[in-house]
Amino acid sequence: MAEKRYAMVLDLRRCIGCHACHVACKSENEVPFGVFRTHVRYYERGEYPDTKLYFLPVLCNHCKHPACVRVCPTGASWKRDDGIVLVDYDKCIGCKYCMAACPYGVRFIHPEKQVADKCTFCVHRVDAGIAPSCVNTCIGRARIFGDMNDPNSEVAKLIATNPVTVLKPEKGTYPTVFYISNSVKEVE
Repeated sequence: MAEKRYAMVLDLRRCIGCHACHVACKSENEVPFGVFRTHVRYYERGEYPDTKLYFLPVLCNHCKHPACVRVCPTGASWKRDDGIVLVDYDKCIGCKYCMAACPYGVRFIHPEKQVADKCTFCVHRVDAGIAPSCVNTCIGRARIFGDMNDPNSEVAKLIATNPVTVLKPEKGTYPTVFYISNSVKEVE
């Protein structure tokens, strides 16, 4: 059995844009007002009266080849063996190199700690065998988390049986946040 490689699947067919994920993340991780570890973008497509609203949840993509890790001058940005990309707050100097390197625009400077911050897949929960807070809270079950190296996991099965895409594949970072829907290309 291969070592664990965590991933998240976001089924856009099921996302209703309720922001429960966003609220759960802020509460679980004590994220201050004005910054976000995850958020939901809204896009309207079409022409009146034939318009459609699309929702695109966005978070750290926990890339296989994270640009943020490559550019960090102190080694504060790093990747665990299971693929979760983290920030060592004791090493971070707040230089913002990781923010500039991230093609997804999901890092921010924590306004109180003055260090880089981002989604951690709720690593404290994952290490305890519990799904990330946003996954547990999603009322539409649009967020699915698990080990993509385990062929019996729901994540692996969804990736294997659905047409999935990632954001900005041309960047060569190989994200482990996958989207199910034909609308990703329209809203990206």
